[in-house]
Amino acid sequence: MTPIRSLAAAVAICTSLLAGGASAAPTPDATLRGVMTAADHQTYREVPFRVPAGTTRLTVEFEHTGKDQKSVIDLGLRDPQRFRGWSGGNKTRFTVSEAEATASYLPGPLPAGVWKLVLGVPNLRQGARAAYTARIYFERGAAFGGFQSTAVKPGPAWFRGDLHVHTAHSDGACESRKGLRVPCPVFRTLEAAVARGLDFISVTDHNATSQNQALRELAPYFDDLLLLPGREVTTFQGHANVFGPISFLDFQLGSARAQDLATLQGQVEKAGGLISINHPGLPSGELCMGCGWVAKPTDFARIQAIEVVNGGSLAFPGGAESAVSGIPFWEARLNAGHQITAVAGSDNHDASLSPAKPGAIGYPTTVVHAANLSQISILEGLRRGHVFIDVEGEGRRLLEVTATLGDQTAQMGDQLLAQAGDAVLLQAHVIGVAGGAAELTGSGASLAATPRQVIASQDQILSFPLTADGAALWLRVDVRGADGRLKLLGNPIYLAPR
Repeated sequence: MTPIRSLAAAVAICTSLLAGGASAAPTPDATLRGVMTAADHQTYREVPFRVPAGTTRLTVEFEHTGKDQKSVIDLGLRDPQRFRGWSGGNKTRFTVSEAEATASYLPGPLPAGVWKLVLGVPNLRQGARAAYTARIYFERGAAFGGFQSTAVKPGPAWFRGDLHVHTAHSDGACESRKGLRVPCPVFRTLEAAVARGLDFISVTDHNATSQNQALRELAPYFDDLLLLPGREVTTFQGHANVFGPISFLDFQLGSARAQDLATLQGQVEKAGGLISINHPGLPSGELCMGCGWVAKPTDFARIQAIEVVNGGSLAFPGGAESAVSGIPFWEARLNAGHQITAVAGSDNHDASLSPAKPGAIGYPTTVVHAANLSQISILEGLRRGHVFIDVEGEGRRLLEVTATLGDQTAQMGDQLLAQAGDAVLLQAHVIGVAGGAAELTGSGASLAATPRQVIASQDQILSFPLTADGAALWLRVDVRGADGRLKLLGNPIYLAPR
């Protein structure tokens, strides 16, 4: 892999790898080759290589011949200042970075200079010969491709996840084996996500990145669950999740370290991350310090998502549409012309919480349509607004919305070019809410008169023929249950004059 000098280069390389594209395999920045013979039996060899300044991540891929003759070569690593780890013969690939590292290795700064790949030879028979190759890749910058090097699941689909959970690395707690209340380890959260049937989860501890070391260790075991790096940037002026980057971000908003939100936004953008404002409808005060969004100024053109349904808020009367709902805050931004994706998060602080209770992991769920189940594709789906919210995290429910106008077709998050008088056909495919109703919401006055449509079956396609009024900026479909409560919330299809 050539050194990654820009976000564009990082995205291009990772997209090719995750998509399984036809491009050639990435080129190593350094390749170490050598031969071990019986003379090397039960000895160590330190093979030097040079790490350039500015490197933030180092990956080693190792292979050797002679395994059919029981030849074994163990691996370790030294930087110019200290020993960085020893994985023996149990790993053929490992990563070391400033913020996290493969189990067996230590994270931390990557000093420029001569590093050494340590090779130990516990067994090499007389007459045997073991040729080894070590391919080493350097990355620069804060962009991060994910803990899993390939897509967890291939192919396009709707993928279900929780974008807001807490563990022992901030204020997550659960019962110990003795029944004591203790900081809850990360693996309990991942177990609960799998039990819920989720495809991805983001551990978003407050202003923390230490959870990423645990996630790196757990990723090979939870190989059917995408682990999306995140954190909740918690300030006195509001909380926001950041997805993607794993390096430290200054959260001290209003201080010399982060004078305003634009400073933080710049850091996130440089790292290829995504910002989502959390629970903006909550109050800010002694009961919930900094929980509501009051950061000024906020450039909403640089905000990619808003958490409009929060698991803790679902406990208030009215559920997703209670007095502390984030939906009005989000709609005000839509009416101002911003295209911001609505997402949900359980805000779970106890992985053992009953799955039937709001705030349990996956209650609510964010459902993303993506090219595959990988970090890059899920983030892209979130940015594009190809998302709906399953308020109860029921698991089988589906909301697909498309709009057609002439030869144009748009799905949630897309833009449709329309002028006054144009005939638009909007269709909603709904699964799992029989007895409920689908309703149209939007910024145009004419949409208010569009009647709800009853959902008669478990799998139904509903049609909403519309006439564009030339003034509407967005429209979306929501689904209510037979009890009248919001079950599925759709993201908008945006309208623009043609």
